Amino acid sequence: MLDKPAGLSSHACVARVRRAYGLRRVGHGGTLDPAVTGVLPIALGPATRLLPYLSGDKAYRGVIQLGITTSSDDLEGEPLEQRPVPQLDSAELERALAAFRGAIQQRPPQISAVHVDGERAYVRSRRGEALELAPRAVTIHQLNLLGWDAQSGELELEVHCSAGTYIRSLARDLGAALGCGGSLARLRRTAALGLGLHQAVRLEQLDPSCLPPLLDPRLVLSDFACQQLQPEQWGGWRCGRAFPPLQAHAPDTPVLVLGPDGNLAGMARAGSDGLLQPKLVFDAAS
Repeated sequence: MLDKPAGLSSHACVARVRRAYGLRRVGHGGTLDPAVTGVLPIALGPATRLLPYLSGDKAYRGVIQLGITTSSDDLEGEPLEQRPVPQLDSAELERALAAFRGAIQQRPPQISAVHVDGERAYVRSRRGEALELAPRAVTIHQLNLLGWDAQSGELELEVHCSAGTYIRSLARDLGAALGCGGSLARLRRTAALGLGLHQAVRLEQLDPSCLPPLLDPRLVLSDFACQQLQPEQWGGWRCGRAFPPLQAHAPDTPVLVLGPDGNLAGMARAGSDGLLQPKLVFDAAS
């Protein structure tokens, strides 16, 4: 997992990892805009197939500049309007933030990866099209005010949210609620897919002669129910045959499966018949 620097796209970071490890199959979870820093989960080789199983929740620390609205809802975009910032105290800001906590409807930014009639919104926006993007359901689990500078109009927030939440949209909508407009000034992702900054490495650490150790996927998947195969079950697992669980699971529950040697063998899913059906098999029989 990388601590992504500013100025590079997520795709460029993946390319750097691919070159460092000499692997073609490298994937990432949760794209970051080039200006955003922080946690970029990276999976190598067969582990890329585990990315869809990881929790989509994310955490950020960011700074919002009140008084400015832009075409992209951040300070990278074209300025659209500038208004004076009202005199606000922490209590007034807390009341405004309360409306954004929990399950909300949020409209994505014009420049976003949302598909519109088969194209990414940012592609159409950069052609000069004005888009009416539909609001989407997202959840903001925590929204904490960390700091407020009344002189500059900057406020710092900590956000824990579901997948699909745009902090740029939060900046825009909070500014609108306060009557002065707002844009995202700076953003750092502190956690994603169950991984945190303390587990991340910097790009300059990707020295091919002394590469940093990789995280064991079992640590990232530790919240899943787990079952280890018996030696006599190994052949059937590799052929995709269902097998009985050691304990009952609700239908459609994902279960982490270990081989007889304790190494990660893949993922199964509980069926309505009570059996575990292989869904991801790393060492499948050819």
